[in-house]
Amino acid sequence: MRELSLNILDIAQNSISAGASLIEIELVEDRTAGDLLIGIYDNGKGMSEEQTASITDPFFTTRTTRKVGMGIPLFKMAAEQTGGSFEIYSKLGEGTRVTTHFNTGSIDFTPLGDIRSTVITLITMNTDRDFRFTYRIDGKEFALDTRELKEILGDVPLDTPDVVEWMNEYFKEQTELLLQ
Repeated sequence: MRELSLNILDIAQNSISAGASLIEIELVEDRTAGDLLIGIYDNGKGMSEEQTASITDPFFTTRTTRKVGMGIPLFKMAAEQTGGSFEIYSKLGEGTRVTTHFNTGSIDFTPLGDIRSTVITLITMNTDRDFRFTYRIDGKEFALDTRELKEILGDVPLDTPDVVEWMNEYFKEQTELLLQ
C-alpha cells in the first residue's frame, strides 16, 4: 500500500469484522530516534494461536469472500523493510493487538498518508462502534475518543455533517500543534 493510513484502515476493518465494539489506534512518533509506533487494538472476538501464527501468510485469511489476505503481510513487510518490527497478539474472546515500529529515516519508509481522513471515515461509517485515536509526537499528544463525543452530543449522531466538519477541524488543528 502506498500509505500507512490505508494499512490502518484495513486492519481496523478487520477489527470491525471481528465484532469489536472498541478500536484503538495509536501513533507514537519519536522524531529524534526516527521511530514511529503504530498500534491497532480491539476487543473483538480474537483469534486462536493457530490463526495468529498464520496471519502473516498472504495465502491465509479468515474471509470467505476470497482466498488471500494481503493486509497484515503488507503491513508487516512495510515495517520490517525499514528495519522496524511487527507484532501481533490475539486471544479468543479478548481481541487482537497489532503493534509495528517503523524506522522513519529509512529510504523504504512508507509515508503515513492521510490519517485524518482514515480516522474520520472509520468513525462516520461505523457509528455503532467506538474509536479512540491517540497521536503522540515527541511527548506532545492529542486524542479523539468517540465515547466522549457521544456523551457530549447525546442523540446527535457522529455522522451528522456539522459533527464531521468539527472532527475534521479539530483533528487538523491538533495535528498542526503536534508538529510545531
